[in-house]
Amino acid sequence: MDWNAFWEPVGLSVKISIAASVIVFLVAMAMARWMARARFFGKSLVETVLLLPLVLPPTVVGFILLVLLGRRSWIGEAYEKLFGGTIIFTWGSAVAAAVIVAFPLAYRTMKAGFENVDRELEDSARALGASEWQVFRYITAPLAARALTAGYILGFARGLGEFGATLMIAGNIPGKTQTIPTAIYIAVEGGDLRLAWAWVGAMIALSFLMLLLANRFARE
Repeated sequence: MDWNAFWEPVGLSVKISIAASVIVFLVAMAMARWMARARFFGKSLVETVLLLPLVLPPTVVGFILLVLLGRRSWIGEAYEKLFGGTIIFTWGSAVAAAVIVAFPLAYRTMKAGFENVDRELEDSARALGASEWQVFRYITAPLAARALTAGYILGFARGLGEFGATLMIAGNIPGKTQTIPTAIYIAVEGGDLRLAWAWVGAMIALSFLMLLLANRFARE
C-alpha cells in the first residue's frame, strides 16, 4: 500500500476539520448565546434558516456554495481581485463546505446548554457590577461547558465526514482537496478495497478518539 497516498487525505481532512470546527465553534457559540436569550419577531424564521443545512442534501448545499463563491459571484470576483485566484477547488472551499454543514449540529447543542443556565445567577452577577464578558466567562461558559464541548466535537466530526458538499465545491484533487470521504469513494470505485479499508479505519479511529475525550470530560 502506498503510505504517501494514505496519509495525504488523512492530514488534509484533519486540517480542514480543525479549521472548520474552530470557525463553527466561535460562530455557533455566539449565535446560540444570543438566540437562547433574544426575544424578537421572526425568531422562528431566523432559527429555521440557521438549521436548514441540517436537512438539506449535501449536494444542494454544495451547489448553493458553488453559486455564491464561484467566479461569477461578487464574492468570487472580489476574492480573485484580492488574491489572484478562485475560492472553489481549494482546501479553503472544503473548509467553507464543512462549516456550513457542521454549524446546525453545533448550534443546537450549544443553544440547549445556554438555555439550561440559570438566568438568576447571570442577573445576580450583573447586579453586583460584573460586565457581560465577566458574566459569560465566569458563569455562563462554565455552566454550559459540557454543551460547548459537545458542540465542538460534533462540529469536528461532521466536518471530518463531509462528502457531498465538499465534492461539489472542492472536487477531488489528490494532495489538494481530496479528503478521507472522497478518497474512500474513489478507492472503492477503483476496486482498491485495501486502501479504502485503511481510510475507513482512520475515520473510525479519529471519531472514537473524539468521543473518548468527550466522555472523559463529561465525567470530570
